[in-house]
Amino acid sequence: MLQKLTKVVVEKIPFEKSGQVFYRDSELTGFGLRVGKTAKVYFSEGKLHGKTIRVSIAKHNVISVEEARAQAKTFLAEIASGKNPHDVEKARKAKLVTLSEVLESYIRIRSNLKPSTIQDYRHTFAVYLKDWQNKPIIEITKDMVENKFRKISKTSPSQANKTMRNFRAIMNYAIVKYEDNNGDSFIRNNPVKRLTQLRAWHREVRKNTLIKHYDLAPWYQAVMNLTNDSIAPNREVVRDFLLLVLFTGLRRNEAAKLTWNRVDLKDRTMIIKDTKNHCDHTLPLTNFLYDLLSKRKADAKTQFVFPNEMNTGYMTDPKKQICKVVKESGVNFSTHDLRRTFITIAESLDISAYSLKRLLNHKMANDVTAGYIITDVERLRAPMQKITDYIMSCFGIKETASIIPMQLISRG
Repeated sequence: MLQKLTKVVVEKIPFEKSGQVFYRDSELTGFGLRVGKTAKVYFSEGKLHGKTIRVSIAKHNVISVEEARAQAKTFLAEIASGKNPHDVEKARKAKLVTLSEVLESYIRIRSNLKPSTIQDYRHTFAVYLKDWQNKPIIEITKDMVENKFRKISKTSPSQANKTMRNFRAIMNYAIVKYEDNNGDSFIRNNPVKRLTQLRAWHREVRKNTLIKHYDLAPWYQAVMNLTNDSIAPNREVVRDFLLLVLFTGLRRNEAAKLTWNRVDLKDRTMIIKDTKNHCDHTLPLTNFLYDLLSKRKADAKTQFVFPNEMNTGYMTDPKKQICKVVKESGVNFSTHDLRRTFITIAESLDISAYSLKRLLNHKMANDVTAGYIITDVERLRAPMQKITDYIMSCFGIKETASIIPMQLISRG
């Protein structure tokens, strides 16, 4: 409908029973009023590259017709100059969004992030980028990144690398998130590029520590000396935890979070959920592991195979008991060293690369040959037992039980 929009005219226009009707101003082309069931909203519209661009201005009871017409002229002038008013508003909002807002948006969108990863991001930003939290991300410059990186590096080069890797991921997300209608980002460059251009990243040497074969016997003896008492009623849980990690090569949290509903003593298997590569990991139980878990199951009080002292959750990193083992055995190690020890032993026993990758739950997506090989849990029993036998020989213990194929296990 075309007519001159005035205060009187606008107030006389009735609300619609359903849908909405557009009333266009006869005095200013591109200015109008949209009327619905409960609201009357001024708008401006024009053609940009053959496409109609419509911008809502405000409700009629918020501003006057004259004010709305003046704003419409501004929008029409932007369109006439080749600018999209929507992009202008997006750019205004993008200039105000803060680092903490982008981080929370990133966490919401990346629904597959693990809780530990989310915690790591929040901790890193809260501790090392605290003064940037409420700063608009568009104001964080390359110089700021370089200075912050060098400051963190003075106390921890590895933390400086991690902090800026996390920040880089958030900025890359922001570059994609805050775009105009043509797909062009309002954030032109990731300021962390400065570190790459300057070759400032610290070289990180991957740890290769493990327990040598000749140290396994004293280590085992010290582990077996972990017995419960009134001071430490959870030592035997730690003992069995350390042994399971060594005999399976599991990551610390994968083993610590193991629950009894994932352990099948009848089938002699266990399934690890929430793994690093997001794929379930099924492992066969060797005779040693079967005996260990059977004894634990008999005394189980919670859903967790390795509960904490209060039986309220799973066990966290047992640093105190590890220190006790280190002191008694003279063998310095971490929980992850046990995984490296398992891997190294497996490789030394000439176990096939495909079985090894399957035992460690490494993805083989880029290996064409691996795509044609189906390695089920039964085919892992022999290599698992081979590793177990070697470790026990290093302990000075002979494994007497043989591998029990699934079809021969009694179901009675």
